Amino acid sequence: MKKLLKEFKDFAFKGNVLELAVAVILGGAFNKVVTAVVEIFLNPILENLKMEGGGVGIVGSLVSFAFVVIEFLLTALVLFLIIKAFNKAKTINKKEEAPAAPTTKKCPFCLSEIDIKATRCPHCTSELKE
Repeated sequence: MKKLLKEFKDFAFKGNVLELAVAVILGGAFNKVVTAVVEIFLNPILENLKMEGGGVGIVGSLVSFAFVVIEFLLTALVLFLIIKAFNKAKTINKKEEAPAAPTTKKCPFCLSEIDIKATRCPHCTSELKE
């Protein structure tokens, strides 16, 4: 039982799970923003396209469908911009690693790999100059 609880704790508190939880919560809040933009700014424009009599029929259905498509496109656009900014910030903060110092060198006589500090080749027993 303790092993199961430890595995669950390791899973639940990994960075990816916490980031996903934050993303879901922010996604729900962002949905409200997108819905408000559609209702406040785009609904009045699209309402004018409806037929008289409540927009019954194909035009009313098309307008309702347009609301959903516009809301989806706005959500996708903002998510794209957020992800693009996040990826750019990751590349700016990423430091280039300096190449590691070599730990081996080639013997000039037999061309085998030897330790960088070696003074004699273990393969051909040649004496190496510094």
